[in-house]
Order: sequence, then C-alpha cells, then structure tokens
Amino acid sequence: MTDTPAGITAASSALKQRAAALSVAASALLTIGKLVAGLLSGSLSLMSEALHSLIDTGATILTWFAVRAADEPADDEHHYGHGKIEAVAALAETGLLIVLACGVLYEAVRRLLGHESVPVETGWLVFTVLGIAIVVDAVRWRSLARIARETKSDALAADALHFSSDLVASVLVTIGLIATKYGYPQGDTIAAIGVAAFIGIAGYRLGRRTIDTLVDAAPEGVADELHEIVDSVPGVADIEDLRLRQTGATVIGEVTVSVARTLPVDRIMAIKQEMSRRILDRIPDSSITVIVNTRALSDETVMERVLMAAARKRLPVHHVTTQEIDGVKSISLDLEVDGRMTLGAAHDVASGLESAIRDELGTEIEVDTHIEPLEVRELQGENAVAEHTIKITAALQAIAATSKVVTEVHDVRARVTPVGLVVNYHCWADADTSVGDVHDEVDRLDRAVKTQFPDVVRIVGHAEPFGS
Repeated sequence: MTDTPAGITAASSALKQRAAALSVAASALLTIGKLVAGLLSGSLSLMSEALHSLIDTGATILTWFAVRAADEPADDEHHYGHGKIEAVAALAETGLLIVLACGVLYEAVRRLLGHESVPVETGWLVFTVLGIAIVVDAVRWRSLARIARETKSDALAADALHFSSDLVASVLVTIGLIATKYGYPQGDTIAAIGVAAFIGIAGYRLGRRTIDTLVDAAPEGVADELHEIVDSVPGVADIEDLRLRQTGATVIGEVTVSVARTLPVDRIMAIKQEMSRRILDRIPDSSITVIVNTRALSDETVMERVLMAAARKRLPVHHVTTQEIDGVKSISLDLEVDGRMTLGAAHDVASGLESAIRDELGTEIEVDTHIEPLEVRELQGENAVAEHTIKITAALQAIAATSKVVTEVHDVRARVTPVGLVVNYHCWADADTSVGDVHDEVDRLDRAVKTQFPDVVRIVGHAEPFGS
C-alpha cells in the first residue's frame, strides 16, 4: 500500500483522484459542445462560456495532477508533505479565471457600445447544448463540493467553484439567448457581461482561499476550537503560543502551554499526552505538536518552592518548617543522605541545598538543615525468631493501651538485617484525628520500643482509620 500523509487515507486519496478524472472528462465534453454551438450561433455569451469551459478543462487536468502529487508522503525535501501543491494549482486556476473574465468583459462592452454588431442565431442545438451543460454542471458541482468537504481538498474545491460558476453562467447565457430570440438583440451581450462578472467573482473567492493557504493563514475556527480543548485539560495554566496552518487536508501546527513548575515530570507528561489525545479526538485531520513549558505560578507556596529546590538536586527532605521572624523568612528541614557518608561530605550536600533554596527564595532567607542517615542499600533479611516478635508485639500493644489516639496494634513483623532489627506494624486511629497528632503518638510508640529493645534500628508504624 502506498504511504499517504497524516490525515489522508488511501480511500480519501483514491476518491479525490477519481473525482478529478471525472471532472476532466466532463469539462472536455462540455467545452466541445459549447464551442461548436457558439461558433454556429455567433453568440458571444456562449463562446465566452466555451472559452471558460476550455480553461476549466485545463484547470481540471491541472487539478488531477495536483491531487495525485499532493497525496505523496513527506520526504527529505518536503518535511510537511506536498499538500500545498493543491493550493498552487488552485492559484493558477484563479489567474486563468481572472484573465478570461477580463477578456469576455472587454468584448461584451465593445458590442454593447456598438463597435461591433454580430448577429446571433438561436436554434435547437444551442439550447440542447446549454440544457446538457446545466445538468452536468449541477451534478458535478454538488458531487465535487461534497468530496472537497470530505477530503479538505483545495484543488477539488476550486473545481467545484468552477462548475458552480459554469452553472450560473449557462443559465445566464440561456436567458440572454431567449431574450435575443424574442427581439432583444443586446440580451446576449448583457448575458456575456453577467458571465464575466460571475467568472470574476469565482476567481476572487478561489484566489482568496488559496492565498490564505499559501501564506499559512490559520484555518478558520480551528484556533478557537484548540483554545477550548486546551483549556479543558486539568493542569494547564495558560496557552503561551498557538501556530496553525492548513496543508492539503491536514491542519499542521504547534501549541505551547504552561504548567506549574512544581509538578512532577510524570504528571507533566500525562498532561501532554491527554492534550494530544483530546486534540486528535476533536480534530482528526491534524498534526499538532504539543509543547509544555514549566513556569512559576503566582500561587506557589514557600513550601512548594523549597521542595522543588530539593527535587532539582534529587535530595529527599521532610519536616519542612517555614517561619517569619522580624520580616525574615526562616526555613528548617530534615535532609536525608546516605548513612555511610562522612559528616564532611554530608555537610557539603546540605550547604549546596541551602544555597539552592536561597537562590530560589532570596539571599536574606535563613536556612537550617538537620542531616539524617538514609539507608540506600537493599537490605537482605530474614524473619526474627517467633519469641522475639511476640515480645515486641506485646510491648507495642501495652504502650498503645495507654494512648488516646492509636489502638489495636496488629500485623507486627520483625526482620533481622545486617544493620539490626527492622520492625513494621499496623495500628488503628480515628479517621478525624489530624495527621500531626497521629504521627506524634506513633513516634512515641517507636521510641518506647527502641528503648526496650536496643537491637531495633528501624521501626515503621502504619496508622490507618478504624476498620479499614
């Protein structure tokens, strides 16, 4: 299967090419019929229509080549594909229409002012040709307009515009010839002026559309739709930039948005993916690059800025406390470093973090760090003997019995590791109790157990709401 550009299916490409080929055949047959009838009758309006159809035939041949070339995929020299070839073809057709309109208008004015008098013969052949032309033009106009909308083809839209102007022009020629037949000799000339006007209008409309495509004008309504889509994505703070252009059937562009710089990377990537998904759902024929920039938002807290400074250095911190004393902010926090690190090396790490926090909040900020050991190794362990675990469980339950916050210690596990005994347990607390109060009480249990069992180096108590 031949590759096609983004937004263009093989079926869509085949439909466009078949429509263009049928247009060539229809235009060629109509041109021959109108030209023969125009020469036999001497009708300026009919001959101008024949010339119009002749140009249409050339234009439809150009369209056929254009839609074939436009459906070629992107290559090393055309990174955005070949979709604009259709717009170039449509612009060439515009030039032909304008030239023809001027020529017909000039000749019509000459006849109207009496510089030349040409007898017009009307007969069954002329009206038969015009009747056939009207039917064919109507059918081709409706068919091409529908296919152009489905495939977003500039070249087929230009062809549809040609056939619609041909339809109006054929009707005007018919009216002019009827007027001539019934004693109004200028009717044909006036109809020719009408034909020129409609050809000119068609050229203007087509030219305006194709020039918009060639100068990368944003497709009408798409920017508003994208604003609506992006604004609906949670986490997006603002749209910084939006650039769109139409290339054949595909809307190509990029949208740059801002998100809070405090968001984790995986959350930022999720926002980007969700935005891309929603854009494709609403605008399937699109290839829009989503760019996400992080920035400081006005509602950032001091806590968030401190955590972000630590995250940049990939340092775990907790118990961050912010104060304001005599107009000066004071920051204190616990910094976890590898427990095997020397104090000198750990102090250098802490100093680097303090400098980063001052860079973020200002040099006048007071920053103090409490260095804590962090076990970075994966410890190999085994369950402690049952008797020891039972003793630790009993101690925890006895201490919890004196608490007004936590209760029912359960699921106690004690494991022997190379660095000492590691204990984990669960307990219950009221769901409406503050985290701070629960933490303080769990911490009390932990300290009491470590006092009774010196071999315990780490104890982790997990508090959960009653009955969970």
